[in-house]
Amino acid sequence: MTPERPDPVPSPASSAPTDAPASPAPSATYRLQLQPDFPFEAAAAAVPYLASLGVSHLHLSPVLEAVPGSLHGYDVVDHGRVRAELGGEEGLRALSRTAREHGLGLVVDIVPNHMAMSPRHNRALWEVLREGPESPWARWFDIDWQAQGGRVLLPVLGAPVGEVLADLRVDGDVLRYHEHAFPLREGTADLPLPRLLDAQWYRPVWWRLARTELNYRRFFSISELIGVRVEDPEVFDATHGTVLRLLREGVIDGLRVDHPDGLADPGAYLERLHRASGGRWTVVEKILADGERLPAAWPVAGTTGYDALRHVDGLFVDPAGYGQLLDHYRRFAAPRADLGGDWAATVRHAAYQVLTHELATETDRLTRVAHRLCATSPEPALRDRAPWALRTALRELLVRLEVYRPYTTADAAAVVTEEAAAEARLAFAVPEEAGAVDVVRDLLLGRYGDGPDQVEFRTRFAQTASALRAKSVEDTAFYRYVPLLSATEVGGDPGRPAVSAREFHTYCARVQRDWPTTGTVVSTHDTKRSADVRAALAVLTQCPARWEDVLAEVARPGEGAPDGQAAWAAWQTVFGLGPADGERVREALLKHVREAGMHTSWTEQEPAYEEAVARFVAAGPCGVPGERVAALREALGPHVRANVLGTALVHLTMPGVPDLYQGTEHEYLALVDPDNRRPVDFPAGVREPDAGEKAAVSRAALALRTRRPEAFGDAATYEPLPADGPAAEHCVAFARSGRVVTAVTRLSLRLAEEGGWRGTTLALPPGRWADALVPGRLFEGHARVADLFADTPVALLERVDEARG
Repeated sequence: MTPERPDPVPSPASSAPTDAPASPAPSATYRLQLQPDFPFEAAAAAVPYLASLGVSHLHLSPVLEAVPGSLHGYDVVDHGRVRAELGGEEGLRALSRTAREHGLGLVVDIVPNHMAMSPRHNRALWEVLREGPESPWARWFDIDWQAQGGRVLLPVLGAPVGEVLADLRVDGDVLRYHEHAFPLREGTADLPLPRLLDAQWYRPVWWRLARTELNYRRFFSISELIGVRVEDPEVFDATHGTVLRLLREGVIDGLRVDHPDGLADPGAYLERLHRASGGRWTVVEKILADGERLPAAWPVAGTTGYDALRHVDGLFVDPAGYGQLLDHYRRFAAPRADLGGDWAATVRHAAYQVLTHELATETDRLTRVAHRLCATSPEPALRDRAPWALRTALRELLVRLEVYRPYTTADAAAVVTEEAAAEARLAFAVPEEAGAVDVVRDLLLGRYGDGPDQVEFRTRFAQTASALRAKSVEDTAFYRYVPLLSATEVGGDPGRPAVSAREFHTYCARVQRDWPTTGTVVSTHDTKRSADVRAALAVLTQCPARWEDVLAEVARPGEGAPDGQAAWAAWQTVFGLGPADGERVREALLKHVREAGMHTSWTEQEPAYEEAVARFVAAGPCGVPGERVAALREALGPHVRANVLGTALVHLTMPGVPDLYQGTEHEYLALVDPDNRRPVDFPAGVREPDAGEKAAVSRAALALRTRRPEAFGDAATYEPLPADGPAAEHCVAFARSGRVVTAVTRLSLRLAEEGGWRGTTLALPPGRWADALVPGRLFEGHARVADLFADTPVALLERVDEARG
């Protein structure tokens, strides 16, 4: 059955600025991962409990129509409808009503960059494949019609087309291949199959051709997600009309924007969204490299919070101990420098590999744009540049980018530096050919104008850079360089995982000044390990010698480990996770080695190697030897506890709007997706009985945010509170607006080995301070840190009177 034709343009009111006033920023959000097994109705049932936690808004994963059965919702197929499997628009409205009855608002995740490449579900795409580039919907999708003979390459066949012709069949005006369905161009249904295939606006091909032949922009290297051209005003209106209407009607209150770096012009998109939404609270999933700043001109509240995650995690990493752990890792795993032995070399090697393999088609398209621009330019300096030289220059500059992408020509000057250009020129044997590097760099810097071709080149370069950074760092290097698994997290810097207290305070002061209502996170649907797993792993940096001794006992040579790096990652995984179902660990490790791509991969799986990994996990980390690792984790329990509670309290009280991922208000031990996307069983009442110490800390901090909103909002202040005494470095404390004080224990194992607090004090701001975690305790003046942490390794204080003279 042919899908319904989508409306090419929604009603004019859909893109008009909302009349409702911009709602205030949330005080705290709670992320729910919606899926068919956890629809709107289930979310509504959890509202009384979630409201009792003290959050102000629920944060929903994408709610628009997605591929049936999707567990995440980022594979949108229809922007005009709320997802039926979740309960449709009425279900969303019912959830909104229930939330508001309990004082909660809704923030919704939106996906502007891509849609599902599933013609039988994606009605707009169906029409493009049927009608070709003249379709009114062709402008929706980022398709290079000049490539592949003007036909869209569809990498869906299990083998070369000649080997699967028998599996292709015509069904009326539809071409079918197993579960796939494609529209037939008018008047072609009666043609013999080979001629019928040649007559379409698309070309079904062997899936392996996606690597080099694809002619549509996709999400990273995922061919099942096609890029959307929201830079076109009509496409923006059509893809945002429903969300904007729900904002206007008060059903939802704020937005989280998924992956803006894939867009042609993120700044212009966000400006249009800001106007259309009436300035609603909006955060963007922008991954900031160390030292990178969010563009100040973007009209958003800030990021989704991975920059905060890195700074919070880093507080609990011992820099000296990490160095020892790194040395042991290199001895144990014996990685080659560019395959996991050195961070910078690993990233560079991965970037070269990704450009020539996973992103070969994106590199080809960028090279074609560059060559066309040079060949047709009136500028003599651009002429006579061979495609191979331009390709080489592009490759050498792309692999040297240390951020996701430039946004303007000024950004390009900062990220495509002369130093990078000088290194790139060394790839050429003939100096004259190296001039291609200068041509590419000058085009990026806008030195040859802002004509359409120049803008397209800069846009393609930026989009390719974004995909390269994500694939080479997050999806490859993070799985090859594994001395400390907790450091290999989105936004992290495994080459320098530790963050000093001074760095943390500087970061927080800057957030409070520049982006006071930005999002902050420590666990998300995309984190490779939950915050509690990472907090446990960070303890290993305080006892690298003990970890080395345990591995010497359990990881003897020749006992089934497939390779040293996989074994190291497996042992750390079970230490961080604690007792767990072996199946969860096995699946996570198989994903790990496939992402690493050194012995097997998603597209070139090596069954013998993967079977060896599975056997090793079962017999070693999840077998009897794993009990020794479990014993070490139990012995280090008090220090794991200090990290877990410290991470939670810092996250909930630092500048910004904290986002709690589902279930993380109490102990939450999860690995990479899909392990971290399992539905959560929420209690039927408003509280969980005996929920544990972390839940008590979470509730107390959220209650304080509710009770003292002036201490945490955009007009609040942030003041570091240095401790004084021999163990001062182990106490990290700060005050919020002179009304709330947070204090946490840092590197508690090393603290214990050094003799404890030994008279260390913390000078509190003027006034009397009540302990929000242990009722009845009061502090004033110079508090002994040992007293602050007498019951728990963290303290949350609330001022209970005015300052004394």
